[in-house]
Amino acid sequence: MTKSNPQAAPRTAEIVREYGPFEGAPRINGVTWDGHQVWAATGAQLMALDTASGQPGRRLDCIADAGTAFDGTYLYQIAEARIDKIDPATGRVLASIPAPGKGNDSGMAWADGSLWVGQYRDRKIHKIDPATGAIQRTIESDRFVTGVTWVEGQLWHATWEGDDSEIRRIDPDDGAVLERMAMPAGTAVSGMESDGGDLFYCGGGGSAKLRAVRRRAGKASN
Repeated sequence: MTKSNPQAAPRTAEIVREYGPFEGAPRINGVTWDGHQVWAATGAQLMALDTASGQPGRRLDCIADAGTAFDGTYLYQIAEARIDKIDPATGRVLASIPAPGKGNDSGMAWADGSLWVGQYRDRKIHKIDPATGAIQRTIESDRFVTGVTWVEGQLWHATWEGDDSEIRRIDPDDGAVLERMAMPAGTAVSGMESDGGDLFYCGGGGSAKLRAVRRRAGKASN
């Protein structure tokens, strides 16, 4: 079982902007960032969002009930018990692999040529081969795992248990908790993705909202 760092007392997460709810998007599940815009999994669609204007853009019809990732060219979307590789220009599914949780998967991220997939109630994060779905290694958490993301060589994941949600930085080798941010009561995090800078974009599950959360305390956003 993962051991939390006793020095990693939680600080309050700083929400810098909220987006939504959006028409036709009853939930925000997985979230990813393509370098220009957020893509949010809304159940039956992937929805692009301009974070400057807050306006939704293109929508791709697909099963989008959990984590989302972007490898620099293609989108990856958890769809029930599989992961679909999607061309964002056309919405066409190019390939599919089995999801490690067989339908009990949560968040997903791309890093170093691999997909990192959370398993919610199993409290695990799997590194998997994006071509085959083979599990390459597993990290255990001591909380339910929702969103997963990497930024600046750091592995972060979100938790959601009952009415409590946190964003955590963990040691990618042993899963030890290094840093914690507590979301306000009743504000859950489903999917999560870094913008590569100082913001996390966090799906709000059934609230149908997307929230931008500051990664480093006291640092101004761009």
